[in-house]
Amino acid sequence: MRERFWERFDLAELTDEEWEALCDGCGQCCLLKFQDEESGDLAVLNVACELLDIASCRCGDYDNRFAKVPDCTQLTPERIDDFRWLPKSCAYRRVAEGRKLAAWHPLIAGGPERMHRKGVSVRSFAVSQREVPEEELEEHIIAILPIDA
Repeated sequence: MRERFWERFDLAELTDEEWEALCDGCGQCCLLKFQDEESGDLAVLNVACELLDIASCRCGDYDNRFAKVPDCTQLTPERIDDFRWLPKSCAYRRVAEGRKLAAWHPLIAGGPERMHRKGVSVRSFAVSQREVPEEELEEHIIAILPIDA
């Protein structure tokens, strides 16, 4: 990877390896979300996709995630504006907005532990989708995000 690529290149100019490395690994994008059809608001749950390894905050089957989880969405440089729900801490959002990476980001801190200690990741509060019956999902809403339609 190119040195400090996140500071020197636009998202669209990153290699696949750099794009993947930019992910801070917080797991927040892997939390289940439901969009209200009338208001457009997005309900975020503390329930993580069944493939998320909550301890590491990484996908347990990244290469096959789209086949195993049809609702899994792929973030790309071209679609960054479609993901307005990304947390302000997200490296993709930060770089797209012209902001620097946070000091806890694994590319800056040398690994993910600082991010986990800072409480940025879902490690401390997420539960697996495998553990929550569908009829109980609504009880797991942790935030409502207003999303412009």
